[in-house]
Amino acid sequence: MPQLYLTVLIGCVTVLVSIAAIRATHRLGLPALLVFLGIGMLLGEGGVGIPFEDFELAQVLGTFALALILIEGGLSTRWRAISAQVAPASMLATVGVGVSVTVTALGAHLLLGFDWQASLIIGAVVASTDAAAVFSELRGIGLPKRLSGTLEAESGFNDAPAVILVLAFSAVEGIPTTLELVGDLAWQLSAGSLIGLAVGFGGAWVLRHLALPVSGLYPLAVFSLGMAAFAAAGMLHASGFIAAYLAALVLGNSRLPHRAATQSFATGLGWVAQLGMFIMLGLLASPGNLLHALVPALVVGGVLTLVARPVSVWLSLMPFRFSRREKTLLSWAGLRGAVPIVLATIPQAEQLPGAKTWWDLVFILVVVFTLVQGPTLPWVARRLGLSQEGVVQEVDIETAPLDAVDGEVLTVTVPKRSGLAGLRIFELRLPEESAIAGVVREEKIFVPAKADRLRSGDQLIVVTNPRAREATEQRLTALARAGRLARWLGETGKD
Repeated sequence: MPQLYLTVLIGCVTVLVSIAAIRATHRLGLPALLVFLGIGMLLGEGGVGIPFEDFELAQVLGTFALALILIEGGLSTRWRAISAQVAPASMLATVGVGVSVTVTALGAHLLLGFDWQASLIIGAVVASTDAAAVFSELRGIGLPKRLSGTLEAESGFNDAPAVILVLAFSAVEGIPTTLELVGDLAWQLSAGSLIGLAVGFGGAWVLRHLALPVSGLYPLAVFSLGMAAFAAAGMLHASGFIAAYLAALVLGNSRLPHRAATQSFATGLGWVAQLGMFIMLGLLASPGNLLHALVPALVVGGVLTLVARPVSVWLSLMPFRFSRREKTLLSWAGLRGAVPIVLATIPQAEQLPGAKTWWDLVFILVVVFTLVQGPTLPWVARRLGLSQEGVVQEVDIETAPLDAVDGEVLTVTVPKRSGLAGLRIFELRLPEESAIAGVVREEKIFVPAKADRLRSGDQLIVVTNPRAREATEQRLTALARAGRLARWLGETGKD
């Protein structure tokens, strides 16, 4: 029992320290993964001294955590934000991943002398982008919806092809033929997609017609459906990752009971999965053994970032009308995160010769190039003319449920230079089923009169219901972008 209490205490302190450190890294433009990895390394053998070298267990736990993160990502993704970009994102997630693997493998083979199996494994491990890392950096830059939607959809789709390739290249019997690889990819992606869509639509129908006695059971049911899609696809040798993501995407965009509670639960569980996974991966790292991988990591990372990613973006987007500036930004925004480090545990779990060296290389690559790319993304976007100082940020809308009236509370933050600033309450003209409940200004709350004006920094509290919520959000978004003349200017807020 004393050991149990000590373990729980260390775990809780670790979580609290990690949460506190996130705020500091956010101001510096760094993803939270660096904080969690660093804390894991401090707790490991090079710091506190907690031993952990079980790569097979890390692979299992990491895979489970990635499934949870993808479910959270699917539930949080608005279909209307990515629907127009599904085609280019799918090309980036399939053709783009293939091109990236090929170019990176060529670089590892020719520049570092790795054999072809090792080169292909390394290329496949680092091929996919990380949704959490990408969007923690893009938040607040003010990119066009076309670019942010493409990056969001790509990050959700491209984990599955990368996992399939890593497993195929890590097979003990050797590298499969091109025909076998293409057939396996086609089966896993198509079957996984069908299973995910079937579970998503079927689960949404059941939940709409099932009256559960406690509202807290709905989030559990939704996450269980996502994990069921993941497990069912895996049992049929299909892609569990694509199944989990698509099932969650369908469920998150369905009119389910207590959707707000489900979103809150998903966000919390996603953070728990990220925190636990990153700290576990940090525990695996031995600082003294990482130095030998520094130069190879810089070489592979340079090839990946400066050659493979740009080539994959430009070739994949040839059928689509993306400008040179947009392709350049998409190339630089291809951040790596937890996925490559977790995938690098697969060859280690298979006990392939040299697998520990590959894992060290990938770990260093992710840390170094996250430090390089993350803080420079806003500067790159400004230099390309895709983001400018003073661009009005989108309204930040949070939701809470009102079970008694089947309603929801929206809290709307008024950013600086927003079109909402200066508007009188009566000029908002929200749908009839939505009402202004109050305004929070300078830590004080009051019920506004119709003639009162909104100010930058205000938090507007709106009570609505599921039927009027989308129209209310669109109206507030349109006003934030174009002010009181939004309708005359054709701004609808629908994108």
